[in-house]
Amino acid sequence: MENWSEFIFSEELPFAEKAKQVFEYQFENNLVYQRYCKALETVKSSCHSDLASESVSKNVKEKILNRVQDDITSYPLLPIKVFKDAAVTTHSGQESGLVFKSSGTSEMQRSIHRVHDPELYDQSLLKGFRHFYKLDNTVIWGYTPGYSENPHSSLIYMIQKLIDQDNSGLSRFLPLDKPLNPGAVKEVKRQGKQLILFGAAFGLLDLLEMEKVELPSNSIIIETGGMKTHRREVSRSELHSRLANGFGLDGSRIHSEYGMAELLSQAYTTGGKWFQTVPWMQVTIRNPNNPAEILPPYKEGLIGVIDLANVHSCSFLLTGDKGVMDKKGRFQVLGRWNPKDLRGCNFLIDED
Repeated sequence: MENWSEFIFSEELPFAEKAKQVFEYQFENNLVYQRYCKALETVKSSCHSDLASESVSKNVKEKILNRVQDDITSYPLLPIKVFKDAAVTTHSGQESGLVFKSSGTSEMQRSIHRVHDPELYDQSLLKGFRHFYKLDNTVIWGYTPGYSENPHSSLIYMIQKLIDQDNSGLSRFLPLDKPLNPGAVKEVKRQGKQLILFGAAFGLLDLLEMEKVELPSNSIIIETGGMKTHRREVSRSELHSRLANGFGLDGSRIHSEYGMAELLSQAYTTGGKWFQTVPWMQVTIRNPNNPAEILPPYKEGLIGVIDLANVHSCSFLLTGDKGVMDKKGRFQVLGRWNPKDLRGCNFLIDED
């Protein structure tokens, strides 16, 4: 397809139709995903055919497409950890326009997401952000210790792209290990701008420990997670309460963003604990023992994602995150999945 972005972000085409075309494209061009789909079908049918044959490929694709006619959630979800082990791309052998790597030390095995079309990603993050927030007359600040030293951080790229939308000169990354400048806060307020502050969970708490600064009442804090890299542990409820008190804001002004290097779309909470997705993204909760099974509302499982913006890598992914969904299709992120301890994190499941 010549213009994938126009197709993916179309408001007229149904999600199911777009997912079908993306699946067919990725099955034919992403060899990693194709092999995975074939392996799953082989296990289901207990057949020992040559998985490399063209006839088997066609048969597997048709079987999957027949299933999804009745249920769009039947697409095989590739475990997201595969991004650590293989080149997950529909453009094998071609140089990528962008490369994102998951956070971690140089000694760690990190996920690598090869982004073939940076302009499509730019559209995804900007359209996605504007789906939830207004960018006009908005100042964006980023406080990102633990991410700034990663030149391939998708979070840094996203915040920089949002900063670039503001021509006031007030949007910026904040200096690390320094408290907020009260003068800068006053200038934002003087110019009648709305402030949106992005930061990883414990980075924001560290910022408050240096010096508390009351922000304008219409400000929004967007925490981006990052708890797993610290030895401290705090529930999202407690985190949001501490951030609201520390910045002098109403609790409804503390939001969250759910994203990762392997995804080109983000989900947001806009006051509360439940994440909502953009129109070209779909989330389900899967049985960790049988990822093809969708779990009912309020039952914990693995978060599965269809992210159509991942058209040039893989759109059908099974994350390593634990989550739960409500009856409205919103979801919560309950930490990393630990099969030995289903409720290993002290997050609370509350309904707004």
